[in-house]
Amino acid sequence: MRRYIGNKVLLTVLVAATLISCGKKSRTHSELTGWKFNDPTYGGFTANTNYAGQKVPPGMVLIEGGTFTMGSVTDDVMFDWNTTPTKQQVRSFYMDEAEVTNLEYLFYLQYLEKVYPPSDDSYRKIYQSALPDTLVWRDALGFNELLSEAYLRHPSYSDYPVVGVSWLQATEYCKWRTDRVNEKILMDKGVLKSLFDMDSVTVEGKNRFDTGTYLANPDLLFDGNEDIYGKGLYDPNAQVKKQSKKERKAAKNADDASGDDGEKLSRKDRKSKKSDQGFTGRHVKTSDGMLTQRFRLPTEAEWEYAAKAEIENREYNTIRGRKKYSWNGSTTRDDSRRRGGDQLANFKQGKGDYSGLAGWSNDGADITIRVKSYDSNAFGLYDMSGNVAEWVADVYRPIIDNDANDFNYFRGNVFKKPLIDEEGKVVVVDYNSIEFDTLDNGKIVPKDLPGSIKYVPITKRDAFMRPNYEKADNIAIGDGDMASTKNYYQDEEDMENQPRMYNSPKTPKQIGESGLIIQQYDTKTRNTLISDQARVYKGGSWKDRAYWLDPAQRRYLPEYMATNYIGFRCATDKLGAMSYKRRRKEPQR
Repeated sequence: MRRYIGNKVLLTVLVAATLISCGKKSRTHSELTGWKFNDPTYGGFTANTNYAGQKVPPGMVLIEGGTFTMGSVTDDVMFDWNTTPTKQQVRSFYMDEAEVTNLEYLFYLQYLEKVYPPSDDSYRKIYQSALPDTLVWRDALGFNELLSEAYLRHPSYSDYPVVGVSWLQATEYCKWRTDRVNEKILMDKGVLKSLFDMDSVTVEGKNRFDTGTYLANPDLLFDGNEDIYGKGLYDPNAQVKKQSKKERKAAKNADDASGDDGEKLSRKDRKSKKSDQGFTGRHVKTSDGMLTQRFRLPTEAEWEYAAKAEIENREYNTIRGRKKYSWNGSTTRDDSRRRGGDQLANFKQGKGDYSGLAGWSNDGADITIRVKSYDSNAFGLYDMSGNVAEWVADVYRPIIDNDANDFNYFRGNVFKKPLIDEEGKVVVVDYNSIEFDTLDNGKIVPKDLPGSIKYVPITKRDAFMRPNYEKADNIAIGDGDMASTKNYYQDEEDMENQPRMYNSPKTPKQIGESGLIIQQYDTKTRNTLISDQARVYKGGSWKDRAYWLDPAQRRYLPEYMATNYIGFRCATDKLGAMSYKRRRKEPQR
């Protein structure tokens, strides 16, 4: 009997060991050719065999992708029919838990001020272009001057969502955040030295770290100054030797001993010494999986999918009912016994009523409120309904119809490629070649920052005979404008007599003495408010009624304009599997 039990235990251990070994295959060599990776004898071809998976970016949560019905609001009181329901598939992605706050945006401004000092005429417009419009709080018949002076910079509002930021400014912040996160990763690994610690290196302009430039050619950064790099050499497969207890004690005693100059090594020096392990002779590559993916504004489909969080209403592969807000329930008040009657979001409750009566059961805010003041939705996201509306990446069009792409829908693609010079090298913008653009509202913004790669739209030759796209600018593709309607004619005379969208309107004109009025095209050219510069913003704000808290609602504003009720949060792509979780059947209810 004992022998039987012993054999059974041994069999269990062997099966477990086999499963573990099968689950984690050794990839020391190419399974299709037999060549060894990272071996000089076989050419030293690199492969990251110790990749542990993508790390969750700081401040973000995973949004597991899936299918959902985009649009489909309960009420259409605006009668604009721009939320027609369509079935969409969204890929998994990461999204900020909450909106970008004043504190985080001020850090961005301080960085720009230090690296691109406004006192230098070469950089003055860079810092100014990033400043939020604090005058959005002004009102001709309102007393809000204090908010114009204090909301952005006073510590009382540090954790409040930043406002007065245009779509263009929010996009530039996302790019900047990508570089700072990746710069820190490389600094922590010892690949880069801190520019701000180096007295011999100026950090103004030309010494800004840029992720794209580093991956394309590290020598193009920092004017070729190799002193900025640590060892500049990384090995993802380096195995740090495990030390015994005796060896760790001996190493600690050595660290505590005097250095070459007789001084005790500081904690910072010991950390730097430790970071030198695992370097073999090259810079970090995309294939190492070390650097984070670029941060960006979420697409409209991603934002709406994350806000609806229908994952809590799923039953097997269907949805039980429809959520009106980002939380469960059909009202804006908490129905729990503990907090019954409390508002679940910060929004305008009625004419002249932005918070409710003083005391119990108001929403606690007359304007914006500290982020994470209310419970998160099922995905762990805060303030997806209320507080501030949020910019998304898409260009606005009135209708997303069933003919649109149903996989990761996005309108706004302009495909570009790096500009290559005569020597075959990518062109990096410097302070001599930086270009500025003047927006419709008169503000001047840089097209690219010094240190970044210069991108240009792809050509027709690049898209020649491609089945998936034909040109660089796909913003207006199939959106119902004049060039894409069935009644479009190349002949201008014939075109005058055909129905047209987004063009000169029909106006009544009186013809003859009889008073007969007929419809004709007038000769004056007009532009619709909808253009390629109109960007979507989603979610209700502190200034909106409850109707706009529905995640399906969509509005738009020119990308260069800012308000006191629109903020933003960042997103980034999830690589690999949709989710880290193992699949299991849900318990019966």
